[in-house]
Amino acid sequence: MTVATWKRRAQRGAIVAVAVIVVVAAGTAWLWRDRPALANAAWPAPPAPTDNNASVTATWLGVTTLLFDDGETQILIDGFFSRPTLWDSVLGRAVVNDAATINFALHKFGMRRLVAIIPVHSHFDHAMDVGAIANRTSASVLGSESTANIARGADVPADQIVVADFAQTYEFGEFRVRLLPSRHAPIGWRGSTPIPGTIDEPLVLPQPIGAWREGGSYSIVIEHPQGTTLVHGSAGFVEGALKDVPADVVMLSVGGLTTLDEDYAEKLWLETVTSTGASKVFPIHFDDFTRPFGEIVPSPKFLGNLLKTEQWFDAFRATWDQDTQIYLPEFGEPIALYAQSSSTT
Repeated sequence: MTVATWKRRAQRGAIVAVAVIVVVAAGTAWLWRDRPALANAAWPAPPAPTDNNASVTATWLGVTTLLFDDGETQILIDGFFSRPTLWDSVLGRAVVNDAATINFALHKFGMRRLVAIIPVHSHFDHAMDVGAIANRTSASVLGSESTANIARGADVPADQIVVADFAQTYEFGEFRVRLLPSRHAPIGWRGSTPIPGTIDEPLVLPQPIGAWREGGSYSIVIEHPQGTTLVHGSAGFVEGALKDVPADVVMLSVGGLTTLDEDYAEKLWLETVTSTGASKVFPIHFDDFTRPFGEIVPSPKFLGNLLKTEQWFDAFRATWDQDTQIYLPEFGEPIALYAQSSSTT
């Protein structure tokens, strides 16, 4: 074979390779932009606090970050304000806490009575900012040993770090909190957990997002004299784990749910809503967490289709729990958790 022939074949190969790259890039870009419109969701907004029903509120701050407040005591589930970009994730860039955004969030949402920060697990989109928040508020960080190592890496004082004991109930003012073992949604390769494993030493920033390993997942039960809320922050479950856990409200993660199948989603509903007897359900973790804090855009359809989730949940409700109401939380708007409402979904 002559040198000229080799050159021609190499040129053709290079052209084919470039064409493949262009097609893959274009397809990926199309998939990333193909999203459901939030305005097309039919679920109503939740009841807002009034003078008569404002005893206990929850404010959704994107993904599964939730601020519970009874007027005296505040509890923060998760604590994710910094929001690394898509390119930070794709390129594996090392990231740090966004001090300006954290300060803004604490001020904007009045977190001046915060006593506890409780991540549902230790992935970056749940626990990235727990250390920075604890250092600004003196709140305790309650979670797994992995979560404790995130706090230790931020030099949170040891007396603010509590490694959770499943057998214990933690009291914060009139709130009583239990952490129950659960599972992450099986949305990784071949049904695996994304970024599995544990964080085994203090996590000192900067770090790539893969450094925030799952570290074990929890269902969080938050009891108050006014009512009980279950925060189920990932769409995984342990069969039968909640059969003796009554709840009035379920905050239910739907992240990645439609990448599984409808049968799985129905089991999730039965295990978290039907089992607890909840009268209200609030889907969470449906938004794109690569967007800046406060910018609520549904995830791309290939990562989790909010409107398909809505169809599924409405069908499950009609089959199993006709008296249960489903609400779509609004970013930054307090929810009257235990207010009575005559509306239906």
